Amino acid sequence: MVEMELNKIVIDEKRHDQLIVLKEKNGERVLPIVIGLPEASAIKLKISGFQPPRPLTHDLLHLTIENLEASVEKIIIDKLEENTFHAKLFIKNSSGETKVIDARPSDSIALAVRAHAPIYVEDSVIKQSEIFNQDK
Repeated sequence: MVEMELNKIVIDEKRHDQLIVLKEKNGERVLPIVIGLPEASAIKLKISGFQPPRPLTHDLLHLTIENLEASVEKIIIDKLEENTFHAKLFIKNSSGETKVIDARPSDSIALAVRAHAPIYVEDSVIKQSEIFNQDK
């Protein structure tokens, strides 16, 4: 597994799909992921420090997890299947038990930036993505 960090968000409001780029934390590899405008906007608003007057969807999820005395331990982007990335949320409850929840990478990353949780990507996914991006 490779720890990555959010490197770039490309938002073009004329298009339906947006792009986020994860960069290897202690390396040079990058992983571009196409996501929807609402998720890209949610990530961008949070990292820019914007405080909405009412909780947005990902804020609500983060607050719910915290109020249930749990925390987002990490997220892992663990699969690239038919050009679609898959992710898992690792939620640790107050008794130390970790629950793993299937999620979209875009929602996972939006939640990770709110929870200050690490983002990991399986090495095989990075390699698959590199091959896929070279074919374009």
